[in-house]
Amino acid sequence: MIKEIIINSSATQTRVAITEDGNLVDFFVDYPENRRMVGDIYLGKVARVLPGIKAAFIDIGMKHDAFLHFSDIGERTKDFQALAGEDAEVVVEDDENDKKNSKETPPPSDPTGMINGVPKLKKGQDIIIQITKEPVSNKGVRVTSSVSLPGRFCVLLPFDDKIGISKKIYDFKERRRLRTIARSILPDNCGLIIRTVARNQTEEALSEDLKYLKKTWEEIEAAVKSEEPPSLLYQDLNTTSSVIRDLFSADISKVFIDSKKLFKQIKTYVGLVHPQLAEKIELYKSQRPIFETFKIEEQIKTLIGRKVPLKSGGYLIIEHTEAMVVIDVNSGRYAANKEQELNSLKTDLEASREITRQLRLRDIGGLIVIDFIDLEDDKNRKKVFDELRKEFRRDRAKVSVLPMSDFGLIEITRQRVRQNISQAMNEVCPHCEGTGLLTKKSHVLYDIEEWLKKYKRQKQGRSLILKCNPTIASKMREGKFSYILKAQFKNLMRIKVIEEPNLNIRQFRFILAKSKKDVTEDV
Repeated sequence: MIKEIIINSSATQTRVAITEDGNLVDFFVDYPENRRMVGDIYLGKVARVLPGIKAAFIDIGMKHDAFLHFSDIGERTKDFQALAGEDAEVVVEDDENDKKNSKETPPPSDPTGMINGVPKLKKGQDIIIQITKEPVSNKGVRVTSSVSLPGRFCVLLPFDDKIGISKKIYDFKERRRLRTIARSILPDNCGLIIRTVARNQTEEALSEDLKYLKKTWEEIEAAVKSEEPPSLLYQDLNTTSSVIRDLFSADISKVFIDSKKLFKQIKTYVGLVHPQLAEKIELYKSQRPIFETFKIEEQIKTLIGRKVPLKSGGYLIIEHTEAMVVIDVNSGRYAANKEQELNSLKTDLEASREITRQLRLRDIGGLIVIDFIDLEDDKNRKKVFDELRKEFRRDRAKVSVLPMSDFGLIEITRQRVRQNISQAMNEVCPHCEGTGLLTKKSHVLYDIEEWLKKYKRQKQGRSLILKCNPTIASKMREGKFSYILKAQFKNLMRIKVIEEPNLNIRQFRFILAKSKKDVTEDV
């Protein structure tokens, strides 16, 4: 299998594509105005503690306070709070309003200053946290108080003493060798996790990586003592650099970059952390766009649309809702065999492979419900379930899959870390406000007519200015006896229509012509 990383850089964004035999399997977009936040470390202040929902909200200087669930408060928190000059053994206190609204009693405390095995928190307390999930929609970032610093081969765990080896390293002898190396290079008062890419690496390579992480942690410790909350203590790599750090391994055949500046940066970084791979990095010099050359642009288009075609003639419909993502599998024109059960099984199996690929490409997380084509045989249902589980083994995110129900539904939860590609690349339509549906023009005209009836009864000014969307304005002027002409005669008013492109189709504003007062809400 030929596995490649293709990087396209421009003034407005950097796009990273990972392909296997020419097929797009991973896609990342790095926007300057919307930088990657996962991994950033902040010195924050506890804004609220809500035992009723087992969570605290931390002020880190963003629009929305960060969400810290009690399950994300680790045993190392007391050491981090001591570093920030705070006493970890304090009583949980919640706001007076929160006490009134919360019906649950706070968990019982013990003399050691712990709640259910984790340190207590109080309002106004300084705390060191790390972002684990980026903001989605109107929700703030999710954070943890167990800070970790990822490197090329290792992950440093301050104030910990455990050693972990990646589960994806299966060879027992290699795991034992890496564990021995980890014990020999482990710094005092720190833990270590050995990453998958550390397989077959020398002790010197791991030691150099750890040395860099230890230096970074010392800089964070110094920053904690000099900064006041809320403040950023450490900013993790951007999306492009993190992809190179985490995914550029020996199984990658080539890395193509179309920017000289980015090429030099990545070449220098890889030359320091993994010199053997530096020769695989190549500067793309052709005048033809790099994504067109590697046929990636046409594959990206499917990431935006709700309809995804299958090779057999079937297709998927992917719908995003507030609570979940719903995927519908349709057979389309596929009828290669007269036996319906066999046709349905083949389409469902193909859909399973494409669904796992689409979830990775679009970076869809949360609850996902898939409506497969109905299968009568329990064995066939299990085949579809097993196919999904097999394909999800290649996914870096944590995925949980439930067996197919009697209705042909499969429920999946997938780890959500950041906004999915659809949210990152699109904005909500100002006209339909994200519904995908526009109000009929006749219904808007009815609303205007009703407004005029109510206004007429109040006997205010008889000369009005109507501001509305150009589409509605055009509709009102249609015909010899237009709607607006009829409305003026019927209500004995003078109405001047002004087109306002900033208003969506459903919106309109009425203004008194004499005083220029907006009276839309007065009626």
